[in-house]
Amino acid sequence: MHPLDNIIWKALTTRQAQFAEGFGTARRFVREVGPLAAAEQCGDEGYASLAGLISDGATVGVFLNDPYEPRPGWEFVAGAPLLQMIADNGTRPSSNGHLKIEQLGDKDSPEMLELTALTRPGPFGSRTHQLGYYIGIRDAGKLVAMAGERLMVPGHTEISAVCTHPDHLGKGYAGVLMNEVIRAIRSRGETPFLHVRADNARAIALYERLGFRIRWSGHFAVLRKEK
Repeated sequence: MHPLDNIIWKALTTRQAQFAEGFGTARRFVREVGPLAAAEQCGDEGYASLAGLISDGATVGVFLNDPYEPRPGWEFVAGAPLLQMIADNGTRPSSNGHLKIEQLGDKDSPEMLELTALTRPGPFGSRTHQLGYYIGIRDAGKLVAMAGERLMVPGHTEISAVCTHPDHLGKGYAGVLMNEVIRAIRSRGETPFLHVRADNARAIALYERLGFRIRWSGHFAVLRKEK
C-alpha cells in the first residue's frame, strides 16, 4: 500500500495521532481541527466505528475511492470528485520575489478563519493551523492570502488551505505561498502532495505548473449521522 492511500487514517495513526479521537477501527480529528475522519477499512464495521465517533446529527468528512452509496443511519450532505496530486519530481521552487511572507500562528487564527470562511478552500477550524507550517500575505495589514500544511504521514506532507481574498486574485499570491510551503516540506526531506476538487480547473492548472501530477482520483463526502 502506498503511504498516501487512505491518507486520513494514515495521518491520524502516525504523525498526527496527537490530534486524533478514536472509536473501534475509525479515527477523526478533534473538532477544533476539523471534520475529517476515516476508518481503517470501508464496509459495515468501518461505518459503525465512524458512527461511534460522533453524536446524532453531527457530520464527518471522508475520502472515498468510489462515489458514496447510501447506508442506513447516514445522510449524504455534500460531496465532489476529488484528486490527489503529488510533486515527486524534485522541481526546485522558484524565487518568491519581493513579496513579504509571514508565518501565521495562534494570534492569527481569527483572520485565518475569516479568510477560509470567505474563500472555502476546504474544512478549516480554530486549531487547523496547529497541524503544520502556515504562512500568509497581508495588504494594508489585512490577511489576503494564505497556505499551509495539513495531513502528514511518514515522508509526505499535504499542502492545504491555499486561498486568496477575491479582491486580490490574479496577483500570483497562491503560487508564491505554495512555493514557500513546498520549499519547507522538501527541506525536511519530505514530498509535497495536495487534494483538489476535480472540477477546479484553475487550481489544477496552477498545481501542474508547480510540478504536481495526479496520483489518485476519488471522492470527498460530507456525511451526517442520522438522529
